[in-house]
Amino acid sequence: MLNKNGILVFIVLISGMVGSAMQKLEHSETKKPNIIFIMSDDHTWQAVGAYDSRFKYLNPTPNLDKLAKSGMVFDHAICGNAICTPSRASIMTGQYSHLNGVLTLDDALPESKQYLAHEMRRAGYQTAVIGKWHLHDLPTAFDYYKVLPGQGKYFNPEFFETGKKKKFRVEGHSTDCIMDAALEWFATRRKGDQPFFLKLHFKAPHDYFENAPRYDDYLEEVAMPEPLSLWARGEGSVATRGVDGELERVIGTSIGRRNFRRSYDADWEVDEGLSDAEAKREAYNVYLKKYLRCVKGVDDNLGRLFAYMEQEGLLENTVIVYTGDQGFFLGEHDFQDKRWAYEPSLRMPLIVSYPKTIPMGVRSDALVENIDFPATLIDFAGVSVPDYMQGRSFRSILETGEEAEDWKQAAYYQYWMHMAHHDVPGHIAMRTKRYKLIQFYGTAGVRGYRSERSWESTPAGWELYDLEKDPTESDNVYDHPDYTAVQVELKKQFKQLRVAVRADQVNENLPIEAQQRMAEVNRMIEANWVYEVAAKEAAVQQSKIYAERFADPKQTEPYVVPWLRPGTLDPSEK
Repeated sequence: MLNKNGILVFIVLISGMVGSAMQKLEHSETKKPNIIFIMSDDHTWQAVGAYDSRFKYLNPTPNLDKLAKSGMVFDHAICGNAICTPSRASIMTGQYSHLNGVLTLDDALPESKQYLAHEMRRAGYQTAVIGKWHLHDLPTAFDYYKVLPGQGKYFNPEFFETGKKKKFRVEGHSTDCIMDAALEWFATRRKGDQPFFLKLHFKAPHDYFENAPRYDDYLEEVAMPEPLSLWARGEGSVATRGVDGELERVIGTSIGRRNFRRSYDADWEVDEGLSDAEAKREAYNVYLKKYLRCVKGVDDNLGRLFAYMEQEGLLENTVIVYTGDQGFFLGEHDFQDKRWAYEPSLRMPLIVSYPKTIPMGVRSDALVENIDFPATLIDFAGVSVPDYMQGRSFRSILETGEEAEDWKQAAYYQYWMHMAHHDVPGHIAMRTKRYKLIQFYGTAGVRGYRSERSWESTPAGWELYDLEKDPTESDNVYDHPDYTAVQVELKKQFKQLRVAVRADQVNENLPIEAQQRMAEVNRMIEANWVYEVAAKEAAVQQSKIYAERFADPKQTEPYVVPWLRPGTLDPSEK
């Protein structure tokens, strides 16, 4: 599998080699490593065999699993804002959303902030990005791009390409077309005397999960294994469940009929004559089969890439990184989509392979964040990480398996799109290896974002999970007397973390409207930090007010996002 003259694929794994920056000879042992960063949209860690999830026996990712055996798998890779555009911006900038200004799906990343491309070019790399970009402004900081407009289409996708003024259509399924474009770039555009940095991004398995027809029979006769929390959701808090469950119907989109405004029961047009339990099981099975068929398409195409690289002798000297742009719910807690600070959404798959310096078949429990990805890649490229990046290189962890004494012990999270699309309230969170502390601050935060509901306040609340004892996050122990000391210490640490990452400040470099949103969010965070009798009573009252607004489903229009339907366009594509 390893070849002499190779490259390193950084599929969200990291490329690396320490050699001299000036050496350019193809066969030199000191030449810089090639780097391939591979990212699939919404590909969650539960759907990668190497993560030993309930889907492992279905063998959906044999090629990724081989990659995992050749490198390192991270069990605590954390996304700082679990939604596509913000996560991609953090990976390009090495900065949290509140610093780079990409808070929501509508915020663009201009060429001036496409930092990772700039730094890799300065390091002497040929740069390219192929596939789903989803940062609005074109990736003109790269030497070459061929990217989908907006979300892109699953079938017969259109592309923007370097040197062409108009987008053009390519026949076929997007996953195949994206890999075809990557292999074409290798064959016709790669400069053999220069190290390369390739970002390879798949649209799949983003909803609504349109697989290539050759996978229509895959898993057809299989009953999908279910998470326990599909049925037993856990207690949550007044912010996510209400006082007596009154918010169950309107917080968080559902698999079954729980959320009457948006569910896969409605999306897949499940037989109305089925019972609620039968309808949920039917919707879940349709969902998971569609999703895993798209995953299978990605993995098979990665097999094409790895075979080409082996044939061309590129594997040994290439850092390969594989990741998703965040996690994704596969029915856990009866949720779909992402956005939440809960584990299925917050955690990212991360596999990194580099035969020259990364040991084979190892795992790491180090906390790493997506803001650390660019710093690590730059480190492998042999240049210093710029001060404007908030992330740190975890190259030493990859090569030694050990954390530095001063390595981070907590990761920061903030979701800004309050109640937009999937009925998820705005919140902040801190994740340590053992604990998760979440504050739902209850304010609109991002006013007017594609939904009237983004204007509305929801109840404020806190949740605390002991991930060691409760990995499914079913038991909120925030007010449990056995965790009083833990809660106090974690809130102190959380406050310090917000200061350290500058989340407590208003970014004066952003437009006035964004500054106002930040100020409002920070005001509400502080107002609900000391969450005692008055704050709890106010939350209870707000929960009742919010529930009353949707008391009669017949008087409430279903929440529809027409541009998410199969075959329709994201506004950014038009």
